[in-house]
Order: sequence, then structure tokens, then C-alpha cells
Amino acid sequence: MLSAKDIHITFNAGTPIETRALRGMSLDIPEGQFVTVIGSNGAGKSTFLNAVSGDLAIDSGTILISGRDVTRKPVWARAAQVARVFQDPMAGTCENLSIEENMALAYNRGRRRGLSLAVRKPMREEFRERLAILGLGLENRLSDRIGLLSGGQRQAVSLLMAALQPSRILLLDEHTAALDPRTADFVLNLTVRIVEESRLTTMMVTHSMRQALDVGQRTVMLHQGNVVLDVSGDERKGMDVPDLLAMFERVRGEKLSDDALLLG
Repeated sequence: MLSAKDIHITFNAGTPIETRALRGMSLDIPEGQFVTVIGSNGAGKSTFLNAVSGDLAIDSGTILISGRDVTRKPVWARAAQVARVFQDPMAGTCENLSIEENMALAYNRGRRRGLSLAVRKPMREEFRERLAILGLGLENRLSDRIGLLSGGQRQAVSLLMAALQPSRILLLDEHTAALDPRTADFVLNLTVRIVEESRLTTMMVTHSMRQALDVGQRTVMLHQGNVVLDVSGDERKGMDVPDLLAMFERVRGEKLSDDALLLG
């Protein structure tokens, strides 16, 4: 499904503040797999998601989605294949548009646009049905500006929007980090449900090592722009947070401070 080979990205190349964000990173994710991605600040997590989505051009390497080379394709050309939910609940939606207008934009993601009504009756009914599963009463607020919603409500709608079209890949960039614990749990449970029902190939960046082990089927850890740990199956099922931290320290040959990786 997703195959990234020898990805290099350097910021501010040739300057005193040159930063090698990705240093030959490679990662293969089969169709339908849910992968959690962890690592210390600056490890390259969000940079890699930006590379996959097309938000960031890579210096070298290749990115394949379902066997098709998308390495040089821009964001709009990948829109039908890649959906994304950001950490900031205000990102990824248009706050001055209504809930149904935002959902209509997501519904038509990757399709050829023309001059027609943005929201038709059958589309509106589908939006209402999908919103009803949230149990938040948003199906009765289709005409409300999405900017009026709380952070948790907005993230929940963003997840629904990401699954409106059969995208091949879902990218979650710390999408629960800005929420209070109760709302974060709600959004995380909703995430698992949507991923399973839509059979999405998913990468979820998180700073919580607890969350990284409890969700999905595989956990990948990045450090200094490369994959340093990759656990799945029985090995992952038998692990706890201290085990994951110990493995990281072993691979890197260094002791991490508590603030380098959040235990979560």
C-alpha cells in the first residue's frame, strides 16, 4: 500500500541552521494496517507525514501508494488517496463555512469540480446519518459554522470527513494532543472505529507511548530521521511502556530523559 524508500529531507541546506530532518528513511505499510508512530521531538514524525501527503517535497527517494509513484505529485494530486487530521482542531477545516459545507468539500476531495450546488439533498441526508453516529447532536446543526464547535467536536467531524471518500491512507498527526483527556479518549475510540469500518491504512503520530501500544497493530519509532524500532504481532502484544522505552535505549545506546519521550 505505502512504500517509502530512502527518503531524504534537509531544511535550510547549506546554511548555518541546516537540519537533516529525514536521513534515508524507509518504511513499508501493507494495506489496511494501523501503525502508530512515536519518537522524540525533532525525530521526523510530522516531516514524514508531510512527505507522504505531498505538503513537503523530498530531496531524494521514492514514495509509492498502491504501486503508483507519487513522489513528485502535489497535494491536490494525492487528495483522493491521502486524508489527514491535524493536531490543531482548527486546521483542516474552514471555520467560516458550515458543517455541511465542510463535509461537502471532503466529499468531493479528488474529484473534478464544476459549477453546481455545493450540497444536494441526498448528500445532506448522508451527512446527517454519519454525524448521528457521534452522539453529539451535530446532525441537527448542519448549517452551523464549524468554527462554533468545540475542539473535540471539530476533531470528530474531521475524522468523519477523512472517511467520506474511500481514501487509501489516513494520516493522524497527534490529533488528540490538544484535547482534554475525556475528549481525547472519545476521539481516539472514534478513530479506531472509523479505521476498522473503512479499512483504512493508517499512520497515527502520538507522543503517548501508552497510546502507541494500545492502538493499531504495529508501532514504529523514529529517531534523527530514521526508523530505529519496528514492533508488531506477539512481540508488541507482550510489551508495556517500560519495555518500549528500554528497547529504544538499547537500540540507540543512550539513556533518555523523561522529557525526551512522554510515557503517556
